[in-house]
Amino acid sequence: MAQMTMIQAITDALRTELGNDPNVLVFGEDVGVNGGVFRATEGLQKEFGEDRVFDTPLAESGIGGLAVGLALQGFRPVPEIQFFGFVFEVFDSIAGQLARMRYRSGGRYTSPVTIRSPFGGGVHTPDMHADSLEGLMAQTPGVKVVIPSTPYDAKGLLISSIRDNDTVVFLEHMKLYRSFRQEVPEGEYTIPLGKADVKREGTDVTIVTYGAMVHESLKAAEELEKEGYSAEVIDLRTVSPLDMETIIASVEKTGRAIVVQEAQKQAGVAANVVAEINDRAILTLEAPVLRVAAPDTVFPFPQAETVWLPNYKDVIETAKKVLTF
Repeated sequence: MAQMTMIQAITDALRTELGNDPNVLVFGEDVGVNGGVFRATEGLQKEFGEDRVFDTPLAESGIGGLAVGLALQGFRPVPEIQFFGFVFEVFDSIAGQLARMRYRSGGRYTSPVTIRSPFGGGVHTPDMHADSLEGLMAQTPGVKVVIPSTPYDAKGLLISSIRDNDTVVFLEHMKLYRSFRQEVPEGEYTIPLGKADVKREGTDVTIVTYGAMVHESLKAAEELEKEGYSAEVIDLRTVSPLDMETIIASVEKTGRAIVVQEAQKQAGVAANVVAEINDRAILTLEAPVLRVAAPDTVFPFPQAETVWLPNYKDVIETAKKVLTF
């Protein structure tokens, strides 16, 4: 075991798969010599060569098109979109091409592409860098969407994503890149896609969340415990497809649930989680399922981030509404 930050765990996962499979290619803006804007690919070009880890022009549409062509030729591309706010330039390649390839070809071709990209607020980035756009991806059939919250999960999920034969959008919250360390196995291991993780056991209310909000929710659960409430925290890890089996088992135990996301209320995946809970477990609920989310505005400039982003206090307030309903 080694103590790693999330960025180190991601680099380690990329190194593992570049070493395991000669068809794995890593490319994007500045990922080669510079090792990426966050240094996620640092040292990989020197280790594996310019044919395996290489820079591209500043053109997300070109990065997406290259990924499509390479996948059709038997490679496993791992392109990086430097910030996920620029996904619109590559959206046709993802939703119009990669997501449809298996169906369109009658199973003759697959799209084993893992699209990595940083996102998320709390680090005072410029406009269009922090947006939580995972909802767009989750509403695209044929694409899996993974959002780790810890270094351990990040490495295991990224290795699984690269080995998957379908397109995976792998989103990395910028605030979590270097905010803490965790023990991570130095060898290879995988975590199944589509499987949530119960980060904290509880009996009174279920908190379903993902990304940086996992840590806000765990902090809220600790505070709620001081007041005599036991909160169970579920980290989705994969937001498409959802692990409804784990969610429903928890809701049937607690009888109450809230869903927490950083994205605006009209965005993200919280609304879908709430709908699924109502469809499958409404007769076990003791209170309505409520949401914690950002306001339905565009992401604010850095000066207003702290008042706009949801935090553990919002989670506590919402949890108490369902606990006292």
